[in-house]
Amino acid sequence: MEVPLEDFYEDIIGKAQRGLGLSDEAVASKAGISTADWKKALNGAFDEATARAVAPVLNLNADALVAAGKKAWKPNPVDLVGLDQFNTPFDDMTVNAYVAWDPESKDAVLFDSGGNADPMIELVEGLGLKVQNILLTHTHPDHIYDLPKLQLRFPNVTTWVHESMQVENCKGFSDGKRFQAGSLKIEARHTPGHSKDGVTFAITGLAKPVAIVGDAIFSGSMGGAPSAWKDALAVNREKIFSLPEDTIVCPGHGPMSSVGEESRHNPYYAS
Repeated sequence: MEVPLEDFYEDIIGKAQRGLGLSDEAVASKAGISTADWKKALNGAFDEATARAVAPVLNLNADALVAAGKKAWKPNPVDLVGLDQFNTPFDDMTVNAYVAWDPESKDAVLFDSGGNADPMIELVEGLGLKVQNILLTHTHPDHIYDLPKLQLRFPNVTTWVHESMQVENCKGFSDGKRFQAGSLKIEARHTPGHSKDGVTFAITGLAKPVAIVGDAIFSGSMGGAPSAWKDALAVNREKIFSLPEDTIVCPGHGPMSSVGEESRHNPYYAS
């Protein structure tokens, strides 16, 4: 199943505006466009001249923003042995959860639960995987909605959450905590911004490195962080974009991507 992009042109510019704390009038004035044209853009009306005018005001890469407006880019499909994505409904959206495992030992780790953990459980049982840990990227309700089902199905497995958030039946960990599942080595990188407990899990041991990023970034976008915008951008650059270019990026919403693709096509980060 192909998972569509989470954010469109209007989402990207709207998040940047809110993050920078700019009014409609301020964006329009700085960009040299009318407030009416700016409001049209926020409502999804794409005009390349408008996009290129507002890009520097919003600290966005103009070419990447135009590509988003034209719907001209989407990430390459990801097919990696030892990694699976589960895209399940939650209210009026969908949310992702992941399983990563060592194909030889079958030791596995679950990342979040999404809106329905049944497909994850079916994969684990179907492949005979041995779940070692449940790791949470953050504790927003859509990402841990079905966590109790996972904990009930795997009662002897520890669920881990960043220490900034206390959650019943979960154990806290600090930045830099390391986990292992067979040949897989997992490093927890605290990536707050969208949420104070946000964590990126950097995985090595598969054919390509993997980063389970939660809502820190999406393919071609990022999670909203209106109260910590600059900090979110900085920490994502430090903790995610410092990973190798071939690292598979596994976001909490939308399709998987790679660090290299995001470095070139994500309007917030492309240079």
